[in-house]
Amino acid sequence: MPAPNPDLKPFDVNGMAQVKRALISVSDKSQLIAQAQALHARGVKLVSTGGTRKAISDAGIPVKDVSELTKFPEMMDGRVKTLHPMVHGGLLGDRDLASHKDAMHAHGILSIDMLVVSLYPFENAVASGGSYEMCVENIDIGGPAMIRAAAKNHAHVAVCTDAGDVADVLADMDAHDGQTSGALRQKLAAKAYARSAAYDAAIANYLTAQAGVAVPMYRAQGGTLVQEMRYGENPHQHAAFYSDGSDRPGVATATQLQGKALSYNNINDTDAAYELVAEFGNADAGASPAVAIIKHANPCGVAVADTFIDAYTNALACDPVSAFGGIVALNGRLNKETAQAIVKVFTEVVIAPAADDDAIAVFAKKKNLRLLIVGDLPNPAAPSLTQRNVAGGILVQDRDNGAVADEDLKVVTKRKPSDSEMADLRMAWKVAKHVKSNAIIYVKDGSTAGIGAGQMSRIDSARIAARKAVDAQETAGWDAPRTTGCACASDAFFPFADGMLAAAAAGATAIIQPGGSIRDDEVIKAADEAGIAMVFTGMRHFRH
Repeated sequence: MPAPNPDLKPFDVNGMAQVKRALISVSDKSQLIAQAQALHARGVKLVSTGGTRKAISDAGIPVKDVSELTKFPEMMDGRVKTLHPMVHGGLLGDRDLASHKDAMHAHGILSIDMLVVSLYPFENAVASGGSYEMCVENIDIGGPAMIRAAAKNHAHVAVCTDAGDVADVLADMDAHDGQTSGALRQKLAAKAYARSAAYDAAIANYLTAQAGVAVPMYRAQGGTLVQEMRYGENPHQHAAFYSDGSDRPGVATATQLQGKALSYNNINDTDAAYELVAEFGNADAGASPAVAIIKHANPCGVAVADTFIDAYTNALACDPVSAFGGIVALNGRLNKETAQAIVKVFTEVVIAPAADDDAIAVFAKKKNLRLLIVGDLPNPAAPSLTQRNVAGGILVQDRDNGAVADEDLKVVTKRKPSDSEMADLRMAWKVAKHVKSNAIIYVKDGSTAGIGAGQMSRIDSARIAARKAVDAQETAGWDAPRTTGCACASDAFFPFADGMLAAAAAGATAIIQPGGSIRDDEVIKAADEAGIAMVFTGMRHFRH
């Protein structure tokens, strides 16, 4: 640690700094010329590198090449150009310290008052599927080094990492006779370090994955602001949404065609809905149409059918009360008929890979309903990480991408499931993966008949799911609840036979569960006595 310097002045948030010289080095040149012209018009001398300098010069704007400062040529395909004392001295020199000013004068180091850098597009190289060599070549070294140097010296230097920062500096200069305020420079410095950290996190995570390191010593994370929200889960909580830069299709990559801004809870629930419906494949690629309706991150209805209108109608019938104000996800192109059915029920968000123009027109009459189009479905089997904060730490795990192949299913009772029961068991098992534990799911003919979620006791979940089925029966005027003759899934084993018997009492004739309890023999015996077919998966799906 450097020794404290008694000559250092305390940072003054109101302190002003004149912008006389700016160094510009950007990979994104979309607004370069306009920015360079604006700075030149304000009397700022420009210094630049490589292609950036050429673009500025070709536009007729006076600019010096950084090699004129360093007296050293750019080399090694641009890898070495700004890593030089003439650059870093100009960025780091403290204008208030006599020793710094003497050193700058002795070595002919010119002060740099503003830095504009957009880093090599490493994240884009990874997202585009670039080769390992291409991605590594897109790791910027000089850019982050200059950003960190300028940000450290924010008492005197304004550091800009995107076009919006340059606009803020120009406005500040206009308001303060060519100077920038300490408050703005401090804000820009904080943003610059965050940008550098997010950039390094993307590199670290990529290299960690390429090296096959499952548990790195240091966990890096970063993100880019997508949306600042009015509030979080509750009005007294601040919230924002960040993209992690991954290419997993979902709410972060979706295009919102209409409706007001998504809330924190909307995003959380929409993610849950889309991840669930993706379990059934892409209907636009030949899979059966599937619809999931989510409320408070739990499904209140899921169905697979020959058409989307039937899938939506069947999913809604499972729990029409809870579906009010929910999220609807489809695994294929939304059509007009289904859109017309959806708008009959108050719905917060609809998300799908695509939508017909006629369907979009239907939703256009509901200005507050959000319609998100993603273009693709996430791959349920693809490896990725999930994380959550705890006090003083971060819990990180693989996403639950577990799936059970048919050959892994083990019938443990005397009676085997019928073909129709087995189809419903498979569906119930897919849904169980996305229901908060303890989870019990009843499925009949490709539609959920009752869902019990998030209970401390598995038997309570079984009873709640049965109660939901009775409520749906009364609402629809059916002769019997859809749990009659249904299949049942439990996300974890039954520790006692009572939970299984509660499912049987609700009408279940076939049950799928992980197995593995010390009382499995008791549960199997009770199932045999009740004439229940039971299948073990050997895999559980806890979701907390």
